[in-house]
Amino acid sequence: MRAAEGRSFGFAHVLSASLLVGVVLLWVEGLSVRVQALRIPLLPAAALACALPIVFPGSEFPLGGERPLFVPHLLAGTLAYGVLTLAALDAMLMAAAERSLHGGGAGARSLFGRWIDELPPLLALERLLFRLIAVGFVLLTLTVLTGVLFSEATFGRPLRLDHKTLFAIVAWVLFGVLLAGRRLRGWRGRTALLCTTAGFGVL
Repeated sequence: MRAAEGRSFGFAHVLSASLLVGVVLLWVEGLSVRVQALRIPLLPAAALACALPIVFPGSEFPLGGERPLFVPHLLAGTLAYGVLTLAALDAMLMAAAERSLHGGGAGARSLFGRWIDELPPLLALERLLFRLIAVGFVLLTLTVLTGVLFSEATFGRPLRLDHKTLFAIVAWVLFGVLLAGRRLRGWRGRTALLCTTAGFGVL
């Protein structure tokens, strides 16, 4: 924080906070399965991200003023994007692990192929995926709600149907349907990967 009336914020803060969420969820998953392979890229990236705000301090935003909901809306939105980015990366790892599983030892000749072989089981990657999506969905819900309140306070109407609002709502619906389908219908595997990729693409 630079001053009492404002707070610095930028992409480096979002990246470090998003990776912190990933580290916490990975720690939770590591209580039941071996996740050493996932720690290899995630922990150094998280450590590096912690130092990034020193180099890239971002911009200063007022905490109060005429638009008090702007900062919560910005925080929730950018964190939602960061966490759901991690979910999309996890989905890509699941797809790569599934291809390696069906392809036998074909991928073992490369360093990446050997690393893929050391990943946790697909079920563990899937649990991590849905935990990331659940956290991202909560943050995205806060983004939509604060966006409605912010729009009403600033423009006198609760919703502006510009491209940002439209895509955020569509992504929110897609991830919500995926979580509901997981709970009620047991959706998993390719259905989960397709919905995650579609939701992230829209977002």
